[in-house]
Amino acid sequence: MNWILSALVLLLLIPAAVEECYQLVFSVPKKGEDAIFALPETEQYRPFAETTRGMIRAALDMEYEPVSIVSHDGLKLFGKVYASGAAAPWLILFHGYRSRAERDFCGGLRFGVESGYNVLLVDQRAHGRSEGKCLSFGVLERRDCLSWVNFVVSRAGEGAKIVLYGMSMGAATVLMAAGLKLPKNVVGIVADCGYTAPEAIIKTVIRKYHLPVFPIYPLIRLGGRLFGGFDLEGASAARAMDECDIPVLFIHGGDDRFVPCDMGRENYAHCRSAGKELLIVPGAGHGMSYMVDKTAYLTAVSTFLNKIR
Repeated sequence: MNWILSALVLLLLIPAAVEECYQLVFSVPKKGEDAIFALPETEQYRPFAETTRGMIRAALDMEYEPVSIVSHDGLKLFGKVYASGAAAPWLILFHGYRSRAERDFCGGLRFGVESGYNVLLVDQRAHGRSEGKCLSFGVLERRDCLSWVNFVVSRAGEGAKIVLYGMSMGAATVLMAAGLKLPKNVVGIVADCGYTAPEAIIKTVIRKYHLPVFPIYPLIRLGGRLFGGFDLEGASAARAMDECDIPVLFIHGGDDRFVPCDMGRENYAHCRSAGKELLIVPGAGHGMSYMVDKTAYLTAVSTFLNKIR
């Protein structure tokens, strides 16, 4: 009888555990406007904190045109267009996990505009002003990426040239989007500190906290399927790169303690494009390559963009 009671208790606990895992991993807490200035208090980020906050303020002060689309699953997604000219090529920027577009691209936004690009800064689903109840580590976001590409083509015309640019989860998003049937308008991708697959990064974080992958990862995956309507293993950046012929610039911090640098190298190795390039910035933490070596970063990005423009 005891084992039957134990089994019943376990069955009752599993749904609660699944929902808790879903909330912890996939929900996006709503925060005040000042939250964009909250940066990690670690040795890697602290030296650049005030400089970064100043760059964020400058990015927020830039004039833009608000735009929106409807996602494949009916969400209203928000973006900002910073126009350079009707005939200019486009950069579409995708931010990272539970982040903000102006924070992740506080340097890249102005660089893009000053380089003569029309820049579309996207609020990923469930972030900022975009609708959505959860994020999905790029599984659903890659389709949002395709929708934004189609938006630019419909706005700028069939001859529009588009570069996808992502940071962290945004980098994984644009890499996974390459596994879809992107129009020929997409002439390049820049992926800064992207992971190889949702499954891989979640298991990496679980191990980082010295927790057991089983049963935690299966509970997280089940939470995504039951409450978010997606499968974490439904998409992979590395798999998408196996079929990618679009030129890709991979960037990764050599001392990234969240998305291991080896994931950037693995994505690069999988990429079959003849136009692939890789920049590793020694000593840079997660998403900090620009701040640690701005010259090397901008030189690599400028050179890459000039090749594909």
